[in-house]
Order: sequence, then structure tokens, then C-alpha cells
Amino acid sequence: MKRRPREIRAPYGRISRRRLLETGCLSTLGLSWPYLLRAKAATTEQPRNNGFGQARSCVVVFMWGGPGQQDLWDLKPLAPAAQRSEFSPVATSVSGIQISDQLPHVCQQADKFTIVRSVTHRDFEHGSAAYSALTGHPHPKPGTNTPVSPDDFPTYGAVVSKLGHNTRSVPDAVTLGPVMHQGNRPPIAGQNAGFLGLGHEPFRIANNPNGPDFSVGGLEVPPDVPSNRLQGRHRLLQSLDESLRRAQAARLVTGMSDLYDRAFGLLRSAQTQRAFDLSHESPALRDRYGRHKFGQTLLLARRLVEAEVPLITVNWEKQNGNQWDTHNNNYPRLKKLLPPFDRGFAAFLEDLHDRGLLDTTLVLCLGEFGRTPAINKDAGRDHWPDCYSVVMGGGGVHTGRVFGASNRNAAYPISHDVGPWDLSATVFHCLGIRPEHHIHDSQGRPFVVSPGRVIDGLL
Repeated sequence: MKRRPREIRAPYGRISRRRLLETGCLSTLGLSWPYLLRAKAATTEQPRNNGFGQARSCVVVFMWGGPGQQDLWDLKPLAPAAQRSEFSPVATSVSGIQISDQLPHVCQQADKFTIVRSVTHRDFEHGSAAYSALTGHPHPKPGTNTPVSPDDFPTYGAVVSKLGHNTRSVPDAVTLGPVMHQGNRPPIAGQNAGFLGLGHEPFRIANNPNGPDFSVGGLEVPPDVPSNRLQGRHRLLQSLDESLRRAQAARLVTGMSDLYDRAFGLLRSAQTQRAFDLSHESPALRDRYGRHKFGQTLLLARRLVEAEVPLITVNWEKQNGNQWDTHNNNYPRLKKLLPPFDRGFAAFLEDLHDRGLLDTTLVLCLGEFGRTPAINKDAGRDHWPDCYSVVMGGGGVHTGRVFGASNRNAAYPISHDVGPWDLSATVFHCLGIRPEHHIHDSQGRPFVVSPGRVIDGLL
């Protein structure tokens, strides 16, 4: 399909040399003028209060591979036959909102989320586009699968770890699922703490919560180590770190010190250990989520919300060789992917609501991009970042609505277009972190938390 030319918006006034430095090094991070000007606009607007800080926790459900908007959230029954989905739009629990007939359980929970049908950016490659989705910043080398770098902008959870106000003995951020790779390449960027360092890495649980022997190792003190000895070891490490700091102000030393502090905190936290124990849930509830990896991972995420973990990321993994990158056999593959997603995501939303947690839990469900309107020669849909849909709900966001719109074949936004950076600005706003706040890299250079705009229409 021929891509529509994208216009560059008018500048938002003059930008000083100081502002250039504050936003970061252009040559290093590959920032463009339009991107920089959006950052300028974000930092000069008046502070907002709508929904600010309403979310105590945020759950990011990342649909690795890029699900197609035309087959899930934005079906176009009047599109040309060669582009129209084989699935049908059906009514939901909210009058006037229709989604795919392959999501019957999610249909009944439509009052608990808003569909954003006008997300757009320009990056066609999984790795760099996922970086934008998971950090809210464009990758310095768009269109690539560049591996992780210590100079990367930090992922959501790392920023929350740095700027949040977690006073409980639980991790600041937890990632559920193993490290994501594009094929046999190294891990994709955007999953780590980047320039914030090791002390802000999310706590990762890679094991399958649906496995019969699921457990989270390393959270229990060995039986031969009494409490007083554990405290003594912690004090010894602290004194060694302090000596090293006096000798040399090393970023790695500081990061390891923070990491040790977190590790000892987890070892002493009965609350964290209980949160990771799914045996406390009834068999009926576990069945409602679905006895598969995705469903049980979302149930674990709900337990972490109850424990007030500030930022939880759920990574969709390949299930039976399937993922959302449906370049071939689009419909047969979606018929395998959608049932576990439908059951697990619907149960998660309903469970949060029933427990009174949804109002203070922001849920963001997204991929790195969408899929082409046209079906290719392999009966699949290819990468399409020009327009796609995401779902948001709870934690200060309106629910039971549709925000933005696409054209007749879901190829381009026709109203209220937003970028991944606008989603990140909204997430941080709901978590009580000003998007225009600065964090600093290892060389002391300041960067805005998000260069996007808070999406007022969602709040």
C-alpha cells in the first residue's frame, strides 16, 4: 500500500541552546527537530491535575510482534474485500462500540477500558519500534534491531524506580516473562534500566506461572543463615561500597550497591514472597484466567498490584510457536492467539474491578505497531506503524470509550493521532511523575522523562 506523506507540524517557538542540551545530545540519540519541538511543547504547557497520581500501579501488557488493529480493535466491514478482516465486528457491553467476534470475553468488559484507534509513528522494525513502545522515546537508530546498550533510555519500570515513591518492601518494578529477542539476535533494547544503571533494573520473573513447579527462586534466606548473620552481611557490603565510593566515584559501584540493597530487602520481605505464590488463589479463579501461560501471568500481575508494586510489565511470549507477527497465515494463527488473550485479559480487568483495584491501577495493552490493511501473498499482514490501536483503562483514564479514529481501512489516523511518547507521558502523569521532569545519564546530561504530551482526552 502506498504510504501517505506525513506532515511536520509547525514549530512551537524558539528553543535555546540550553534547551537543546537539556533534551539531550541530538547526534547521540538521533533526535529530530519535530521530536525536539514536541519535547519543547510538553515542557512549556501548564501542569495538569486531571488524573495526576491516581494510579498506584501500572500494568503494561506488551503484545510482542504487533497485533493487527483490523482484526482486533478497529474492524472495517466496509473496507475493500482484499483488506477486510475475515472476523466480524460485534457489539460490546458499551453501546456503539464494536470489536472482533474473536474476543467474546473482552467484549463483556468494554466498560473497563478505552480503545485508542489513532496511534502512529514511522518505525517499521520490531526492535527499534519496541524500544519506543517500552520507553516512550524514539530509538536513536530507527528501523534496526540494535541490541541493548548502557546508553539506552530506561524502560518504564526503571524510570518509576528512579522517580517513584515506593515505601513498601516490594520491588519497584517487575517484568513477567523472559528477555525478548528478535529471532536469534541479541536482546532488544528498551527492556532495561539503560543509563540509570543496574540499581534500577526491573526484577524479572522468567518462569512459567502455569507450570506445576512454578516458584520464584532467590527470595528465601537459606536455612543456615540466621537473621543476625544476614544483617551482618548487609552491613559488611555497605561498608565495602562506601570505601569504594571514597576511592573512586564509579557508576558501577553505585549500581551494584543499589542492587544489593534491593536484594536484601526482598530476602526480608514476607509480603513479596506471598505475592509470588499463586497457590493462595482458588482453582475456580485460576480457571477463569485460563490455565495457560498468559492467563496465569496476568493472575500473578494482579497479585503484584495487590502488593502495590508500582510498575509491572507482562511480556507476551510465543505460545506453541505463535506470536503476533503474522506475516503468513494471519487468520489461522490469530485463531490460536486470540482465545488465550481474550480469556486472560478479560478476567484480569474484571478481577481488578471486582477487588476495587481498577480505579488505582492503570492498564496499558499495546504492541510495537499494527499490521498492513492489505493481505500479502502469504495470506498474512505485514508491519504497519502508520496507524494501530492500543487499549488503556483504570488509574485515571476514562473507560467505556473510543479515542481517535482511523480511515476506512485502518491505514491512517483521521483524528487525534498520538505517538508512543504521548502514551508514555500519560502513563507517567497518572503515576504522579511529571513527564517534563529530568533524569540524567552517566555523564550528567539531562533528559525529559517523556517528550510527549499528556493525552487530555483520555483523562
